Amino acid sequence: MANAPAFDWICGELERLTSLDTLEARGTLRLSLKKTGLEARSVSPAQLAVVVGRILGDELRDRGIENADQVCEDLVTSLESHAPAASAEESPEEVFRRLGGS
Repeated sequence: MANAPAFDWICGELERLTSLDTLEARGTLRLSLKKTGLEARSVSPAQLAVVVGRILGDELRDRGIENADQVCEDLVTSLESHAPAASAEESPEEVFRRLGGS
């Protein structure tokens, strides 16, 4: 099954902003999604913003990306204005609940 357009888009941005290659970027983002119970094939831009803002930074630091926090901030900003829309209906609040947050 194909990935959500927002997933593919953010992986490209992650490659552009870091030293990660295609497989590393996609795998790192998939691991972050897995921690929240989301899947690459159905994730929405709003859900990605939550995952990037809360989880991806730790994954990037684990992979030696020194400016992980700035990369995540840039990705969230880009998601808000450039990411393709997706069909998933889950709200960011639902993702937070699954994470045990708010």
